[in-house]
Amino acid sequence: MQSTKNIGLILAGVSIVLIMILTIVKIDVDRQNTLLCQKFHEQGLDVTQSPSHKGNISWMILSAFGVAFLMLGTGIYMLFFLKQAVMTKKEFKNVDLSKLDEEEEKIYGIIREKEGSAYQTDLIKETGYSKVKITRILDKLESRDILERKRRGMTNIIVLK
Repeated sequence: MQSTKNIGLILAGVSIVLIMILTIVKIDVDRQNTLLCQKFHEQGLDVTQSPSHKGNISWMILSAFGVAFLMLGTGIYMLFFLKQAVMTKKEFKNVDLSKLDEEEEKIYGIIREKEGSAYQTDLIKETGYSKVKITRILDKLESRDILERKRRGMTNIIVLK
């Protein structure tokens, strides 16, 4: 959750700086265009022929403002309105680790580190235990209502309760 708030804060801060810079650039461009139009008018030339009326710089600046305000809106949303449910860690059933043996505790710890779910094949790879040993450990933990196995293709996904 804190990471999302930090990103939102950075995004909002950068967009505010960008908006300030764009405002300064827009004021300067407008000033230059006004001077250019006045010079054309003083020379008795057609003002519509002024290069300031033919350029695309205004559209580019307006597009940049749009992007900056979009960034600002996204940053504010992330900072204040993004719900905790998106980033909260799942609460698991309280387990008395003293009642687990070393192997069961190791398996439980690995699954918990993986935010409460892991593939059975990944547990085999990470622990180096055989398929049979993992199955027996998971059977014990499942009988104690600590986790459950769900079939996913050719393997199981293990989910903490």
